[in-house]
Amino acid sequence: MKENQKKAWLFLAPSLVLITLFSIWPIIRAFLMSFQGGPLIDMHFNGLQNYKYIFVDPEFWRALKNTAIYAFVAVPVALVISIALAWFIFSKIKHTAFFETMFFMPYVTSTIAIGIVFRYIFNGEYGLLNFLLKAVHLPQPDWLDNPSLSLVSLIIFGIWSSLAFNIVILMGALRNIDPNYYVLANMYGASDKEKFWRITLPQLVPTIAFLLTVNIIGAFKIYTQVYALFNGQAGIGNSAMTAVFYIYNKFQIVGTPGVAMAATVVLFLFILFVTYLQRKLMKKVNS
Repeated sequence: MKENQKKAWLFLAPSLVLITLFSIWPIIRAFLMSFQGGPLIDMHFNGLQNYKYIFVDPEFWRALKNTAIYAFVAVPVALVISIALAWFIFSKIKHTAFFETMFFMPYVTSTIAIGIVFRYIFNGEYGLLNFLLKAVHLPQPDWLDNPSLSLVSLIIFGIWSSLAFNIVILMGALRNIDPNYYVLANMYGASDKEKFWRITLPQLVPTIAFLLTVNIIGAFKIYTQVYALFNGQAGIGNSAMTAVFYIYNKFQIVGTPGVAMAATVVLFLFILFVTYLQRKLMKKVNS
């Protein structure tokens, strides 16, 4: 047994070294840098000054607020739409492989490329969205250049971009449900609505819990969508500033890596706390 343990550690060693080097050490390094000030090439210890700075910085709180609003709006809405679409494809359409491929294509497409397309869709003068709104005699707002609509545009973009992954995972979960449940339900004359609420949804709870966890963590780390949609900025007057964009701005643009790492640590703890609460909630729902 001891011999096998030694061999197991030997086989695990390369993976453990890579995980330590590229995952664990960066977390430790970020934590240490959060207590340092000065430029990246000449950092020195400055105690809690970086944390004091971010906690009184209104831009940091706005970034956290925007990130939280995005996460708690985009993730549930996208998940509900994904469940509805996956159930419709699974129950009503015969050749599901084609539709799965079509839905999954945006997931493997560059977010920057999709963001460029969405910039044209949201354009206030000649965008497709305003063209459709005009056709039904509705107001045509300036989606990207109106600070009050920047976060709304980002949420719409985020919902659309997360559907692909969700639908493919849900389709896999739907295929794993024992078909005998539906056979028995049909024998007793259950309606489609009853089959969904009493059979399908309870069977999907573990998958929904997984998707919620992954999507919430991804939503709190949103950066590429902001960069792509607003052409390298965080919206007009930083109206779509998110936590990771704030970190990027402080590290790369302003040149204060210590402040950026302090914000990183706070964001990490915040994600950890929200994920813990979400997992506890899903366990109660599952039980």
